[in-house]
Amino acid sequence: MSFTYLAFLGGCGDPEAGPEEQVRQWVSAGQQAAETKERGDLLDLISPSYVDSRGFDRDDIGDRLRVYFLRQQRIKLLTSIEEIRLYGDTAAEIDLTVGMVGKNDGVLGFSADAYRFELELERDGDDWLLISARWGELGEELH
Repeated sequence: MSFTYLAFLGGCGDPEAGPEEQVRQWVSAGQQAAETKERGDLLDLISPSYVDSRGFDRDDIGDRLRVYFLRQQRIKLLTSIEEIRLYGDTAAEIDLTVGMVGKNDGVLGFSADAYRFELELERDGDDWLLISARWGELGEELH
């Protein structure tokens, strides 16, 4: 499994910051949680009603994270936010590119991938939660 499920998971923003800064903090915190393999922290950032075009729900993402974290000894993500679109103070879309490297026991000892993501977030109180995502390998169609 690739890092596909890791890149779009983030953290909660500072309620004193503006919406765009909160969304940036969400991405940054998600990157940190993925690199430290904090599965529970990542799942806390996904809405219970999450669903995507591949038919995955929040529990499916959690299962895939569990397997991936067991296979990878170390994870490093390099994220680049391309665009943030805000819809008032309660909804956002993020386009980002993520380079992912994992150290493992495979033949080469590592795996590397690059993906493009389109994420949809919704604000729930002070927290931003992921409600849907589309992604694909860099240069490929998003699903």
